[in-house]
Amino acid sequence: MARIAVIGAGMGAMAAAARLAVAGHRVAVYERTDTYGGAVRRFERDGFGFDTGPGLLTLPAVYRDLFVKTGKEPLEDCVELVQVDPSARHVFADGTEVSLPNASRAGVVAALDEALGAGAGERWGDFLVRAREAWDRTRRPLLEEPLWPDWQVLAEKEPYPAVPHKRLLRTRRAGTLSEIGAWELRDERLAALLDSAALGHGLDPRTTPASAAVLPYMEHAFGTWYVRGGVRELARAVYERCVRRRVQFVFGAEVARILEKDGRAAGVELTDGTVAEADFVVAGVAPDALGRFVPGTALRGGDEVPPQPGRTSRLTVLLALRGGRPGGTAHRTVVHAQDQQAEWELVFGGSGEAVARPTVTVLRPDDPALVPDAAHEAVVLSSVIPAGPPQGAREVLDRHAENMIEAAGRAVPGLRDRILWTEVLTPAAVEEATGAVGGAIPAPALAAGAGRLLHPGNATTLTGLFTVGGWSHPGGGLPHAGMSGALVAGLIVEGPGFRGSQ
Repeated sequence: MARIAVIGAGMGAMAAAARLAVAGHRVAVYERTDTYGGAVRRFERDGFGFDTGPGLLTLPAVYRDLFVKTGKEPLEDCVELVQVDPSARHVFADGTEVSLPNASRAGVVAALDEALGAGAGERWGDFLVRAREAWDRTRRPLLEEPLWPDWQVLAEKEPYPAVPHKRLLRTRRAGTLSEIGAWELRDERLAALLDSAALGHGLDPRTTPASAAVLPYMEHAFGTWYVRGGVRELARAVYERCVRRRVQFVFGAEVARILEKDGRAAGVELTDGTVAEADFVVAGVAPDALGRFVPGTALRGGDEVPPQPGRTSRLTVLLALRGGRPGGTAHRTVVHAQDQQAEWELVFGGSGEAVARPTVTVLRPDDPALVPDAAHEAVVLSSVIPAGPPQGAREVLDRHAENMIEAAGRAVPGLRDRILWTEVLTPAAVEEATGAVGGAIPAPALAAGAGRLLHPGNATTLTGLFTVGGWSHPGGGLPHAGMSGALVAGLIVEGPGFRGSQ
């Protein structure tokens, strides 16, 4: 039985802790804040409740596997999962709207044909077939296996089977999501549908490799799910599973450094001087924090560390509304920007200016647990913005929040007249919850694109020290966090020969 110190109580860290405890190890989690869950938090006021991190779940099989492997009670005995249908309603810049059924290719094709015109659904359906091929080629190395030592193979080869496109006597193939939209989908609204899948993860569609086609495919193939009571309930269930497996949690415990002895990790020292010896250390932290804990230790990704993408964050606006949620309301609505190119320039160019009519995701859960009574509604708006404080920070963020409310009004009639109060959560709130500088939110790992969207492997150059969570393989997102925990547990329990789930 080994002693294992886990830094942070994020979803990936807790997933690793539960699996390691079941394997017979003595696990202690040191969390600098006063609660668990990392970015998966809840804001409560006046009887209203809001998810302030992820609001929906994809690939629930990851957490089903975690609960099967760590106890007798399956996931559905601990939380109630509800499949969201429609998966999303989209309001495009030209006013066109479409609601896409959850996990139904035929339904999606029919809905797109009806809303956008004959042929639109077929083009999207054909795209999903190609996206599935990219998924089949990358699923194991990007989700189920430790990062390959020769990760450059994943960086160089584009798994998306792009359709040849003839232009000016030249034949070209799409290498980015924007090019897929222009050359294969051939409809600005379909292109916006695809681009929003990248933007939602903080990725620039103009430079994101075509392999990111797997992101909308995952939602289409495996469905979109809501956790009754909010996604925070999933964090609670994972935390309680850890506690039942005798994982020890120490909250308000900030790690100052990772101890090293004879060339391997030997425990942690807290800022109050407390020392906890350990045989292994699992760090659920951003890369910049790791260097502070153990100077000179490098993340491992083969011969060198995969390059890291630029960082974005989110601005979140919580709305307490008078008046109940109308029947038939979509759980999720994406209101697309009036000028996508201008939005991308501001978000990814780091100008520090508010976007006039941004892309806004509107979440309107049908959940009595989140409102004081049926005569009120709790709504969450979110928009991607650069990480870190902009120049004139609060003024810019307040202006962007106002622009988000205006944009959301296209999806929620009479929105402003219904507002009781608002709460604006800036990147600073994300930084406080996760410790990531500037409130940066990690993107999921993706192949191709010269490896810009691969993340460092879970092992490090210091023996016995592993990294877990969104800033290491396989990247950000709830399902990826769960897989990260499984990979780290496998590497510790089975050793460096571990090759992932079968």
